[in-house]
Amino acid sequence: MFFQHIFESSLAHSSYLIGCQAKGVAMVIDPKRDVDTYLEIAAKNNLKITHIAETHIHADYLSGTLELAELTGAQCYLSDEGGEDWQYEFPHIGLKDGDQIHLGNLIFKVLHTPGHTPESLSFVLIDTPATMDPVMIFTGDFVFVGDIGRPDLLENAAGLIGTKEVGAQQMFKSLQHFLTLPDYIQVWPAHGAGSACGKALGAVPSSTVGYERIRNWAFQYQNNESDFVAELLEGQPEPPRYFAMMKKLNKIMRPLQTSVPQYPKLSMEEFTRLYQSGTTVIDTRHKFDFAKGFLPGSINIQHNRTFNTWAGWILDYKQPFVLIIDEKDKDEIARKLMRIGLDHVVGYISVETIPQLRIPLEQQQLIGFQEMNKELKNPDVQILDVRNATEFSEGHLPNATHLFVGTIENNLDKIDQNKELYLHCQSGDRATIAASILAKHGIKDVKIYSASVNDWKARGGILVK
Repeated sequence: MFFQHIFESSLAHSSYLIGCQAKGVAMVIDPKRDVDTYLEIAAKNNLKITHIAETHIHADYLSGTLELAELTGAQCYLSDEGGEDWQYEFPHIGLKDGDQIHLGNLIFKVLHTPGHTPESLSFVLIDTPATMDPVMIFTGDFVFVGDIGRPDLLENAAGLIGTKEVGAQQMFKSLQHFLTLPDYIQVWPAHGAGSACGKALGAVPSSTVGYERIRNWAFQYQNNESDFVAELLEGQPEPPRYFAMMKKLNKIMRPLQTSVPQYPKLSMEEFTRLYQSGTTVIDTRHKFDFAKGFLPGSINIQHNRTFNTWAGWILDYKQPFVLIIDEKDKDEIARKLMRIGLDHVVGYISVETIPQLRIPLEQQQLIGFQEMNKELKNPDVQILDVRNATEFSEGHLPNATHLFVGTIENNLDKIDQNKELYLHCQSGDRATIAASILAKHGIKDVKIYSASVNDWKARGGILVK
């Protein structure tokens, strides 16, 4: 048996390539959209990708199943569970609870494990030349290391009211079935720490059934379903706005992107024309570089680990946009955007081009602890905390107004422009995004406390609940 775990840190996403070396065939489980990774692994190990499987209809990234099938001719093995509303709308081999997928000498037994979503599946692997006992389970977003999948996304992201309680109850029952598996089975989930698909996912990539039985909070409720449901639904982070789009696109036949896009480099004239016509400009520089001088109306989404998450929150999937990037980051940025289906990139200019445009730049006002602390009780000041609701509830600056960065553009009426505006988040990244969005809407006299909340506490700053 050949096995390789592929981890994409920008999505905290795990996919898997499992092969039968005796027969030279392989299956990919839960592929990301830039599928060249799998083709290279398969070629290097003399394997042909003949099977592609998904554990469920994903919400946090655009699956590469269609792209990989197009390039390899592999069959798609997808869930036919969950009812009429949760059926894939493109050709596939449908899977039901109890079915088996045969891959050379390997067998994958299909378990229907609803809860995160109604159609969710898990795959139990048997390596028949070694033993007829199961050795691994691929759980998707069902059981993570130290956590379980959230059941509220259908309601909170896709707008299907009343589904989160049902999902939580289904999850409770699915977990009871999980506990019937032998303790030694390795658990390989679809996400790790940093994913918005759960509350507190572990950083270790895999686990065992026995370890999760002991250490995972979700298995400590025994027969107390009501307390389990309450705990599972409590404190889940806001699902990124783009999740609803992923749910839609991952069910249907859609335009394919079978290679990493090569964005055209725009001339200064081309960029200026697009900029003056109102095309959205995303500046991917570090927040401090952006603050020193940026194009009026541009939005700062730093190219770091969370770049695609905030791009998915902020950008409109129907509208074109242009990028300001460092040339060395071009391929990585293209991969991150294609992974969440943001394909309407008109082109880019390099960061070195900004001064050559001869467009007067604006600046952001960054402040330190002393000034922020001095203004806490000033009645003529409004402090905007742009973190998520859970972070805010755990402790915030006195008199702060909660205004989450992902939805700030829809809540500008909550900002009192008759007051001095101060803005902060956890470490400054989201504050810079928020300030650039406000500036685009004409709210420019904003001061940003860019240090971390930990720094605030270390200096004796007050937090209240």
